[in-house]
Amino acid sequence: MSYLVRRLEFFAITLWAALTINFILPRVMPGNPGQAMLVRFHGRVSPQAIKTIEAAFGVRSDQSLVQQYFQYLGNTLRGDLGVSLTFFPNTVGDVIKQGLLWTIGLVGMATIIAFLLGTLLGMLSAWWRGGIFDALLPPVFIVISSFPYFLLALLALLLFSITLDWFPLGFAYDLNSSINLSWSFVGEVAWHGFLPALTIVITSIGGWILTMRNTMITTLAEDYVKMARAKGLSPLRIMLTYAGRNAILPNLTGFAMSLGFVISGAILVEIVFNYPGVGFMLLQAVNSEDFALMQALFLLITVAVLVAVLAADILTAWLDPRTRDTA
Repeated sequence: MSYLVRRLEFFAITLWAALTINFILPRVMPGNPGQAMLVRFHGRVSPQAIKTIEAAFGVRSDQSLVQQYFQYLGNTLRGDLGVSLTFFPNTVGDVIKQGLLWTIGLVGMATIIAFLLGTLLGMLSAWWRGGIFDALLPPVFIVISSFPYFLLALLALLLFSITLDWFPLGFAYDLNSSINLSWSFVGEVAWHGFLPALTIVITSIGGWILTMRNTMITTLAEDYVKMARAKGLSPLRIMLTYAGRNAILPNLTGFAMSLGFVISGAILVEIVFNYPGVGFMLLQAVNSEDFALMQALFLLITVAVLVAVLAADILTAWLDPRTRDTA
């Protein structure tokens, strides 16, 4: 219980620091939402309208920074994230909802698949150390993982979409279709998302393979693994229950970080495939100086990483009780 309390304390302090930094950064950047809106409408905005816009975005000249800070904290706790400048007059919450599900569905599933496949292949590579499987698989995927996302995405589009015409050029679904929960629409979304998901899996699986392989090799030399072999346990049980269960622990924190950053999306992949995710939305917010949307997305990414790391710590403590005593 004390281990969990310490982790929750760390979570609370880090979250407060993230909220504070998230409040300060947009206010030390040049410009403000009112000026950005003035540029967008080519100066055809009255001074009163600018003040109204600044108030809507949480930047008011008649309030001190301290007042704005506590107002910002209160609004955030209530879920009031402000108004988006990029998608004005829609609220930030509504805008994020539009892209978040697409990003979680694409990048989240691709990250989970890459982690599971990479962990399994790394485990098998270490188990068959020195064989053809171990000699070929890790180096090939490590080299492929060094390729930039956008390069593989462009090559995939060129080969599978333009040359072979197997997959669509981009977007999340056919623009002539309406969003619904039918199996035909789900298949359409999967068809459109296959190439971007494949790009993410191929470029990220190599790291999981190498990390799991190296950790697994060290774990296989431990005394308790040798004892399990001496007792005549089956190789599958030794690999999964004894060696694999302990070797996977370092990977869990990295996986948690990856899940947290799923919220930010794979920006370059989403740009290449014109995918309507949060990563592309973040790029639009930065280009448009959309402070409210940037704040919300940065906060969302931070909270997602913190929650994922907290979950990984709890899972690690459950798998390896020794961590509860040393933490």
